[in-house]
Amino acid sequence: MKFIKHLFNFFAIATLLSNCSGDNFETKKVINCERNVTVFYPPNYNAKSHTPSFSVINEPTEIFEAIDSNRLNIEFSQLMDREIAQISMGDHVDLYGTGEVMGDLIRNGKSIKLWNTDNYSYGKDNGQRLYQSHPWVLGVREDGTSFGVIADNTWKMEISLGERITFSSEGPAFRIIVIEKDNPQEVMIELGKLTGTIQLPPLWSLGFHQCRYSYYPASRVKSLADSMRIKNIPCDVIWMDIDYMQDFRIFTFDSTGFPNPKEINEYLHKNNFKSVWMIDPGIKAEEGYFVYDSGEKIDAWIKNSNDSVFVGKVWPGDCVFPDFTQSKVSNWWGGLYKNFMRTGIDGVWNDMNEPAVFETPDWTMPDSNKHLGDEIIENDIHLRYHNIYGMLMVESSRKGIMKANPDKRPFVLTRSNFLGGHRYAATWTGDNFSSMKHLKQSIPMSLNLSLSGQPFNGPDIGGFAGNSTPELYAHWIAIGAFYPFSRAHSTKGSISQEPWSFGDEVEQVSREALQRRYRLLPYIYTLFRESSVSGLPVMRPLFFHDSKAHNLRSEQENFLLGSDLLIIPKWTENGAIPEGNWRDISIIGENSKTHKYHPDIKIRPGSIVPLCNNIESTKSFSLDTITLLISLDTNYEAKGTLYSDSGEGFEYLNGDYSYVEFNYDDNNGQPIFDVVTLDGNPLHEKTILNINIINDDEVLSAYIKIYEDLFFK
Repeated sequence: MKFIKHLFNFFAIATLLSNCSGDNFETKKVINCERNVTVFYPPNYNAKSHTPSFSVINEPTEIFEAIDSNRLNIEFSQLMDREIAQISMGDHVDLYGTGEVMGDLIRNGKSIKLWNTDNYSYGKDNGQRLYQSHPWVLGVREDGTSFGVIADNTWKMEISLGERITFSSEGPAFRIIVIEKDNPQEVMIELGKLTGTIQLPPLWSLGFHQCRYSYYPASRVKSLADSMRIKNIPCDVIWMDIDYMQDFRIFTFDSTGFPNPKEINEYLHKNNFKSVWMIDPGIKAEEGYFVYDSGEKIDAWIKNSNDSVFVGKVWPGDCVFPDFTQSKVSNWWGGLYKNFMRTGIDGVWNDMNEPAVFETPDWTMPDSNKHLGDEIIENDIHLRYHNIYGMLMVESSRKGIMKANPDKRPFVLTRSNFLGGHRYAATWTGDNFSSMKHLKQSIPMSLNLSLSGQPFNGPDIGGFAGNSTPELYAHWIAIGAFYPFSRAHSTKGSISQEPWSFGDEVEQVSREALQRRYRLLPYIYTLFRESSVSGLPVMRPLFFHDSKAHNLRSEQENFLLGSDLLIIPKWTENGAIPEGNWRDISIIGENSKTHKYHPDIKIRPGSIVPLCNNIESTKSFSLDTITLLISLDTNYEAKGTLYSDSGEGFEYLNGDYSYVEFNYDDNNGQPIFDVVTLDGNPLHEKTILNINIINDDEVLSAYIKIYEDLFFK
């Protein structure tokens, strides 16, 4: 009854906000900026309460000529001790974004609470309050023109998406940033300019990841790695959950199960695996424990309202929590990774960083707790900094890992984050459940995360909580091969959920699904490079193909991988497909039309998609031979791009990479194919291209050597 009452009150308030004007302030400051960006300030705006902006790292540049690019009406008001911003947008506008929350792809009619919450199985607030907060809405009008709205505010807030977009904050008055563009792609590119884009991840992080709570002891990790290789299931990463620690003390290793972490990491590396190890923010309050003692010396902990140290229960028992608003604490935290990474650890998983605190009413620390801040970040209460706690943590972690391994691109995964936090970490959608409902929900969740500036995301394949079934796992791994972040993960006490755990058929489905992903890695890596440059998502909704096509607006089962591949899950019935002759393709010789689980893959007419050979890990990744899938448009032309570099270091920042364009032109029956170096280095002169021209009824193939046979019949 308490939950029902809470839910009723939440939606009652949301409804009230969508219709109220409150004490409307007629006066507001409007700043016109370059690239059709407008910033609106309420008259009672106090910059100290919102400075620095944790989302916007590149402030829009003001222009002084009179323009009227903004088509939205912004009103600021106060109601019930809340600061309100309402955006009138006109009729027939489809809304997206708002982060990872449950529900349909189109967010119209939804109310979302921005308060990062440990939400096991998405049971709280019907999944409308999860682990991350994105005060961002993308709107697409009837004519395809689009806008984006940022509520530049970290305080506890709600978004109500009715006839108007309403942001309701429990903190001080906040500014609204509006982006106006001709289409949603341009909006996302502008969002990337304001909030920054992801840094290019290491290639190995785009492979398949196998995780469980927990693989224990080290011998089980070795056995898992051996099984992956014996069974020829492509995989790049094995994960260590919390049980590797000594009594849950972070930055320690269990003396019985993991007495020699360096040895287990060397074993994994020898077998072409990387390792990712978990680090939580809760630090056991125990004298003699080196992390606690070193934090005590610098007064690193969040305080209660009475200035005493806040102590809350997490896995180790009584814990203290680093105050990442202080630069000295961030630097101290980053320094803890030095010896940790020396054991050969490749990546870090920051979990429980909402922060989750057991045995409390809202499963976190009190709103009144104090963050001390410094000359950069102002001291204030937890109500202001709760939503960015995880973001500040992963920023500190990433900087520390960079110092520990300056020649390697870092990989950090986080459960909690905020708009703009994609700069520091990939993310997953938290503790989902092993059900068909959550499998189907994973697609609109990942799409809306992608439309909220976080391209590197995905759910737990197979479902974290509960027990998967053979059929469910087969469906999930088959579609999971196409998430930007592809990781299987399951909870303690559940049945084994490795690919071979469900019998021979599911094992073969898993093998084939991951072989499809690995052959597509040249294309996927190129998409991540594009995202790092432009801000465009990797996984895209169908309306990105044509924002004027209304039948594509609500499609949330079929989706695009980049602009050139259409993924159609097996459970899709009467799903929308963009106009044009999208042709079926085979990646590993499979026939998905007759398969029970593998999604159909269609290629856009006029595109060229690069594939590599079959590999078991990115350690074997090579572009000595490249297969090009070519689908001609109505003019018998096609083009595509390929990006490549070392895959792990930073040489690409100094120009050591290759970015080429493939062009095919039928030229009135005399086919011409060429390779143009767009940037960086040309492809290696000994590269062999396997040309596959996809027609409606057949595939025409030819082998050519780069720079020798560029003209062919």
